[in-house]
Amino acid sequence: MWPPVQSAVRASVRAVLRLHSTSNRASAVVSKASQAAHGFNFELTDEQREFQATARKFAREEVLPAAAQYDRSGEYPVPLIKRAWELGLMNTHIPENCGGMGLGIFDSCLITEEIAYGCTGIQTAIEANSLGEMPVILAGSEAQQKKYLGRMSEEPLMCAYCVTEPGAGSDVAGLKTKAEKKGDEYIINGQKMWITNGGKANWYFLLARTNPDPKASAGKAFTGFIVDADSPGIQIGRKEMNLGQRCSDTRGIVFEDVRVPKENVLVGEGAGFKIAMGAFDKTRPPVAAGAVGLGQRAVDEATKYALERKTFGKLLAEHQAVSFLLAEMAMKVELARLGYQRAAWEVDQGRRNTYYASIAKAFAGDIANQVASDAVQVFGGNGFNCDYPVEKLMRDAKIYQIYEGTAQIQRMIIARELIEKYKQ
Repeated sequence: MWPPVQSAVRASVRAVLRLHSTSNRASAVVSKASQAAHGFNFELTDEQREFQATARKFAREEVLPAAAQYDRSGEYPVPLIKRAWELGLMNTHIPENCGGMGLGIFDSCLITEEIAYGCTGIQTAIEANSLGEMPVILAGSEAQQKKYLGRMSEEPLMCAYCVTEPGAGSDVAGLKTKAEKKGDEYIINGQKMWITNGGKANWYFLLARTNPDPKASAGKAFTGFIVDADSPGIQIGRKEMNLGQRCSDTRGIVFEDVRVPKENVLVGEGAGFKIAMGAFDKTRPPVAAGAVGLGQRAVDEATKYALERKTFGKLLAEHQAVSFLLAEMAMKVELARLGYQRAAWEVDQGRRNTYYASIAKAFAGDIANQVASDAVQVFGGNGFNCDYPVEKLMRDAKIYQIYEGTAQIQRMIIARELIEKYKQ
């Protein structure tokens, strides 16, 4: 296990990682020039390998041993979240001027995959911060960023992306939560549902309707707000017990005459939908990376088991039926990894990556479910039992086809982007 990290050491760790992130950006400039001369380069930089190694050590020595117990209890993994924060493995997107490391999406994905290998429930709790923060990173004023992102760098706080409602999941334009301006404040009323970190957040990014015209387009009807979680009128619902990722905190939240100062509006009235959707281009690649981490764990567990278990006088791995199944699992995980890396690389180059982000998210979510199910099959009857690790992987995998845009929504986006290319 890691030794306890005191505040001075923690500061040192984060300072070193921040220094590495600066070096990494310098390396990226060199890398671009190198790629221009030599083509694609699949090598990680020294700094990226350090991020990956730190996350891997944390995941396999601290997260993985605790995962089953957190799954059984549903308890929020506070000690592991604090530890991830101490190690600089959380809030990696926060800009340096707000006390963060300002890492690119590619670097963050490397960290996400490793933590997800240990437990996607714990990883989701950590990664949900990035989704909540991203609208403020993309659209927040300097004052908003300093106030709300800065505090995330000072202590291990959580935030949440507060958009989904009981009657509006994929259909974001169907949101009913309303915000009415009165003087220098907005009065918010409505109900949100399935909010990750909902009961643990210090603040929320919240999307609400400000245009009373029911025919107003989504691009004009909604406004994004930063809402302090301790604001009067906020009622936190019970923690939901879900199929998988059970230690992640998922709740409904009711907003009843919640007053939000106009200073907490992102950009201005009507800009909220674009901000909320724009965040996904940067957060879907890490979601795909989490699915890949789960998939890699399924491949590893199934392969190890196939090299230990014997049937009909020989190892499972020596049966062609099983070895081919393992090969298919490995193929899918490797390709999904390339998918999220391409999507992350594109957005880090400053290009619109909507097409690649949806491909990465849809494909990785699908293969996570496929390889987890295949791992259970390799384990046979043992795989159906909770004393073995793969049944948890199978339960945890399902949400990757649902949250941050369902598998079907991703296909709608991919089709739209594809058709638009051919129209040009």
